[in-house]
Amino acid sequence: MGAASKVIHIVLRVFEVICSVIVLGLLARFLHLIAQAGASADSRVVYGVVTASISTLFALVFIAPFIYAFLAFPMDAILFVMWIVVFGLLTSRTGSSMCNASWYWNYWGYYWGGWWRVPEVTVWDRGYGGCASWRAVLAFSFLAAIAFLVSAILGAVVVHRYRRKNSPV
Repeated sequence: MGAASKVIHIVLRVFEVICSVIVLGLLARFLHLIAQAGASADSRVVYGVVTASISTLFALVFIAPFIYAFLAFPMDAILFVMWIVVFGLLTSRTGSSMCNASWYWNYWGYYWGGWWRVPEVTVWDRGYGGCASWRAVLAFSFLAAIAFLVSAILGAVVVHRYRRKNSPV
């Protein structure tokens, strides 16, 4: 375990916490708006909140650059897969249309913009409420996935070198 791997580890963990907290905050705010409206939450959004919560806890617990934090690289790989699934599930809702997709206009934009409070609102009255938030959720979920992938690779390399150096030959 060199100094460089320890520094990179800490930087990656801090970045993982930042990305997962941003996604958690935006999706939790959306779930709050859904609850206020009395509507049902999309299971893909709930899965995103669960993944962001687990990731935040994991990154905070393993932020210290000790060998046990590097030994957790299989969990980093699992969280990478979970974040890729989050990104894929959320992206499939809007596809390449992003904020012009039907799901966005009738679900995310509708509730994020608070249009459920206004009677007789048309689709064209809604605008792009929450479009930047939706894009931020997608961007930071992808960035979190990449951070966990790099962290898993770093952990595997450090553990491999540690075992090779400390094994009785």
